[in-house]
Amino acid sequence: MVRLEFSAVLDYEVMAPGCDFIFNIQAAYTPRQLVMHESLGLSQPVATSSYTDPATQSRFLRLHAEPGHFTLSYTAVVDLVHYEAQPGSLPELSPLALPGEVLPYLYPSRYCQSDRLLTLANSQFGHLPLGYGRARAICDWVQQHVSFQGNTSNSTTSAIDTLIERVGVCRDFAHLMIALCRAASLPARMASGMDYGADPALGPPDFHAYVEVYLGDRWYLFDPSGTAIPMGFVRFATGRDAADIAFATIFGSVRAAQPQVHIEAVPNSLGQLVLPQHVNYALSTDGP
Repeated sequence: MVRLEFSAVLDYEVMAPGCDFIFNIQAAYTPRQLVMHESLGLSQPVATSSYTDPATQSRFLRLHAEPGHFTLSYTAVVDLVHYEAQPGSLPELSPLALPGEVLPYLYPSRYCQSDRLLTLANSQFGHLPLGYGRARAICDWVQQHVSFQGNTSNSTTSAIDTLIERVGVCRDFAHLMIALCRAASLPARMASGMDYGADPALGPPDFHAYVEVYLGDRWYLFDPSGTAIPMGFVRFATGRDAADIAFATIFGSVRAAQPQVHIEAVPNSLGQLVLPQHVNYALSTDGP
């Protein structure tokens, strides 16, 4: 069991007449991601309301901030009890056999135009045996054909843009992998959260976007950017693409500072310090 402690601070200057926010930076509650402790701090005495999506366990925090300085801080300690599987044992399911709630992740979406990548997906991956290996091959292909570089994309950059430019950040890698997976009839979704083990040379710590692919009877973790360690992913939210999982959706005018984030491994309930590491088996924080 991996225990991770992390914090996130979001800092804003809110313009008149104030601003509505929807935040999604709280650790999701899942049977294999256990929130042992958490604390939320707000710099203004504002009322909040919370909603947890029953399908994805994503947690939405809503509030109205008045003009002036506004800061949200969140800390948590999370235990990750990963489901582990041998890659060769994980089959693909036909659309007819998939659970109904998985079907939306076969379709094109705003940033993942899988319908425009059918020819590429078929030529590169259509000949491969069905199963985990195809998802792994798509992940590896994206990592090999796209270079990680900060400040090379923006909020409108899509999978097609990344395929053309061959450069981007974690969300761009994720969008391209998801689009190729869906074009190959593999259900894929985007996840946001914290990542342990990112190379400091890539820049200041930040939130992370990665991919989950549905194989067998659950969602499995993939990191097409190759910048972090999947065993150290803490999930906040999942959705069709970045439009569904923004850490902050803002209705109004603000000036925002760079998020301040920190994550570290700490001793678990047995007093053991288990550091996330790369492994050659499949990992999931989904399901029982």
